[in-house]
Amino acid sequence: MITYKRIVIKIGSNVLTQSNGLPDQQRIGKLAEQIATIKQQGIEVILVSSGAVAAGRSLITVSDKYDAIAARQLLASIGQVKLINTYAQLFEKHNILCSQVLVTTEDFKGRQHYLNMKNCLEILLQHQVIPIVNENDVVSVTELMFTDNDELAGLIASMLNAQALIILTNVDGIYDGNPNDEGSAIIEEVIDTGIDFASFVSSGRSQFGRGGMITKSHMAQKTARLGIAVHIANGTRDNILIDVLTNTVTHTRFIPNKTASEKKKWIAHSEKSATGIVQVNTGAKVALISSKATSLLPVGIVNILTDFKKGEIIKLIDEQNGLIGLGIAEYGADKAKESMGKKNQKPLVHYDYLYLLG
Repeated sequence: MITYKRIVIKIGSNVLTQSNGLPDQQRIGKLAEQIATIKQQGIEVILVSSGAVAAGRSLITVSDKYDAIAARQLLASIGQVKLINTYAQLFEKHNILCSQVLVTTEDFKGRQHYLNMKNCLEILLQHQVIPIVNENDVVSVTELMFTDNDELAGLIASMLNAQALIILTNVDGIYDGNPNDEGSAIIEEVIDTGIDFASFVSSGRSQFGRGGMITKSHMAQKTARLGIAVHIANGTRDNILIDVLTNTVTHTRFIPNKTASEKKKWIAHSEKSATGIVQVNTGAKVALISSKATSLLPVGIVNILTDFKKGEIIKLIDEQNGLIGLGIAEYGADKAKESMGKKNQKPLVHYDYLYLLG
């Protein structure tokens, strides 16, 4: 078995849901059994689970006169109770406690909020509890939503310094073409070389979930760059979790390429949390993306596009408005405007608190 000490397992809607949109109780039971086996081997498990809306659908019928957001809120609110009760009963058979953790993008914005949630999850793990994390669909609407639970799972894996993230979907992994074409094959290993998945991966979303394989690929690349292995595998296969951990099933694995600091892991997933936007010139861009650790100095800044305070996440863009990276501001926008273009000034972003996309 691969020697991971702490893993995040993300189970997608298409794994937990039957073709009629209702929960697949038998599959949920088998997955819970595998998670219990993994946990009994001394591996800490955090579960990111979709399925609340499907569970709600099994309990109540929503009239067509309600808009999609209201219907989703209704189904998620009712369904989350059923989903967590289902897991609680299944894990109880193995004398395992689980807990419910509902989050929104807001919980990841401020450093204090982020640390509060990290501390909560850590104490659950210390007490041998399986945290079951899901987006709080009751209050998350449109602009406040995660792209999907894959994004949430990447955030949780980074936050808790997990060694691996296992994403269960309804296909065997990432294909090098259309999965329905005879010549297409699974990409078994991805070593970060800036692969453009959009050139060959289908952009279609799953039947019940929000996320497609493109978003999975991009999130997996980002997570692997932070030193966390990512496995994308078919959750509809029997014994899939055990087979992934013993490497006896064909699936896609993203090889981790470095270990980032805890703060960099937070910054890496904070694009939606960024308040300020700072534009830099070509010289600053070249210096930042070079292999040498470089801080952002005011001399390389050409524009402050939106305001920010000290300690907030800011986006760094080039003169073509392309995103270069994210960082923590050492001081506010007012002081940054005063120092802009000047030499011998304090860095706006120190390299220890800078995450570059390339």
